[in-house]
Amino acid sequence: MPKNSASDTVVPRSLTTPRAATPLPRGLWLLGPALVAGVAYLDPGNVASNMTAGASYGYLLVWVVVVGNVMAWLIQYLSAKLGIVTGQSLPEVLGERIRNPWARRAYWLQAELVAMATDIAEVIGGAVALYLLFDIPLLLGGAITGAVSIGLLLVQARRGARPFEFAIIGLLIIIAVGFTAGVFIGPPDPASVVGGLVPRFADTGSVLLAASILGATIMPHAIYAHSALTRDRFGGSIHTTDAGRVRTLLTATRWDVSIAMLIAGSVNLAILLLAAANLAGVEGTDSLEGAHAALAAGLGPVVATLFAVGLLASGLASTAVGAYAGGEILHGLLKVRIPMLARRLVTLIPALLILGLGVDPTFALVLSQVVLSFGIPFALIPLVALTAQRRTLGAFTNRILTTVAGVIASVLLIALNATLLWLVATGG
Repeated sequence: MPKNSASDTVVPRSLTTPRAATPLPRGLWLLGPALVAGVAYLDPGNVASNMTAGASYGYLLVWVVVVGNVMAWLIQYLSAKLGIVTGQSLPEVLGERIRNPWARRAYWLQAELVAMATDIAEVIGGAVALYLLFDIPLLLGGAITGAVSIGLLLVQARRGARPFEFAIIGLLIIIAVGFTAGVFIGPPDPASVVGGLVPRFADTGSVLLAASILGATIMPHAIYAHSALTRDRFGGSIHTTDAGRVRTLLTATRWDVSIAMLIAGSVNLAILLLAAANLAGVEGTDSLEGAHAALAAGLGPVVATLFAVGLLASGLASTAVGAYAGGEILHGLLKVRIPMLARRLVTLIPALLILGLGVDPTFALVLSQVVLSFGIPFALIPLVALTAQRRTLGAFTNRILTTVAGVIASVLLIALNATLLWLVATGG
């Protein structure tokens, strides 16, 4: 990587590699990548985790959703900043930094397993939604969800980043409406919501669900994807040493991430509150099908149908973003590109096997989110470390407080996962 001869500090690639000077769009046209990455925070795994938490523990884990969303803002901003300043995705940077080929392959393997766990949640969610709406068998519904995701990826591959963003944002609007409508019909108790902001657990099950919620809220593949999305969208806009353009993009990105996380956090909280207010103590609500039936019985068929439509949009949008992230992980770490259809089938097969074997979909969704929570440190620690290095980001290196906040978030997430392992292992 080239050095600045005046200061002898490494300058990010995007500020040293000559590129064609392209006009930088303004205002709302700078927004989008965070909204696409934010769909990962509203995937069917989130729905299952938050619905189960609300139905099983009422308002107890409200604080987990709030804290997770605050940490998610910081993490997604750092990911986007890395992509903008370096012109590379996080997997690409790690692919260059991890020199040992076996270490690089091992890192890729864990990231690939996390991507597969992500796909399981998203495909199963889409299949369940199709079953609830049209009585389509789960296995066929999973195949349909996978096929639609391929169509969305083709839009991204052939038409570019902007049309893909429009398609995902359209689905995001449907998700938000579908999952929040019920809260206005069956509102939660305000005092109980405030009480749920106090950090605490009840038992091993509540720790498991907390880890599941965090795995759904702070998703490793969203960290990998966001850096790639900003690279694809803005890479051609950064010219030579035009730091002013970079600052403009970073300012717009802060707004982009704030809007995306506000939407994602509000919807996730609404899902938990909907279950806490209307499904707590109701028998059979430990599954998405049961929750849908309980919503229909308690709040009416319109709310239940909107919930199922939101779940379908969630599955379709998030599986496309997850597949995009999976392809970036493979290319960035191993410098390998395989045909999109082949890549999509590899990650789709485990989800279809689970559906074909008759495993309870909600149980599979919640466990997949726990798997994701254990993949967080492998994405989060390198992200915080790289964005704190002057040789990586130059003048745009994290401030001390930002790095400290990133370290604290990493420690909290790792500590929760370690506690979960200990409780499960000891039967506590």
